[in-house]
Amino acid sequence: MPKNKFQDVVFTLIMATVMVYGMVVYNVALNMGEVTGQTFLAAIHELPIMVPIAFLLEFFVVGKIAGKLAFSVMRPDDRPQFITYAVSICICCIMCPIMSLVATILFKDHRTFGVWVQTWGMNFPMAICYQMFYCGPFVRFVFRMIFKETEETECIPEVE
Repeated sequence: MPKNKFQDVVFTLIMATVMVYGMVVYNVALNMGEVTGQTFLAAIHELPIMVPIAFLLEFFVVGKIAGKLAFSVMRPDDRPQFITYAVSICICCIMCPIMSLVATILFKDHRTFGVWVQTWGMNFPMAICYQMFYCGPFVRFVFRMIFKETEETECIPEVE
């Protein structure tokens, strides 16, 4: 969807923020044992730490690797939405263990291999479902709304 570096930065920033917030809410709810208004407020406190980490990882490292992985099973002439799904799944498969490790190191009382594996195991199904069914479509919708004017003007032929 992004057509240039600026749009790529905006898209990645929105995606990282929405994805991180949703996953932090999920993890806070797991830790609290319930979902309340406090769950959503508590999650906001981790955003200044986790969003920049997620953004930097995805923008500079994971996005490139995920693209290569996705195109190892997809062809450039495949349907664009299937390519989008493949890239999204590959990003989740890479980001989830990395972000689970970061969260284990920064926020868990016990920083062991087992705690990281458990965190990763609890997060992965949620991350895939949240990305594919909610976060991804929502962020793409918001992105299209932000850059709607740009895309529409590109499609309109100029009159001399």
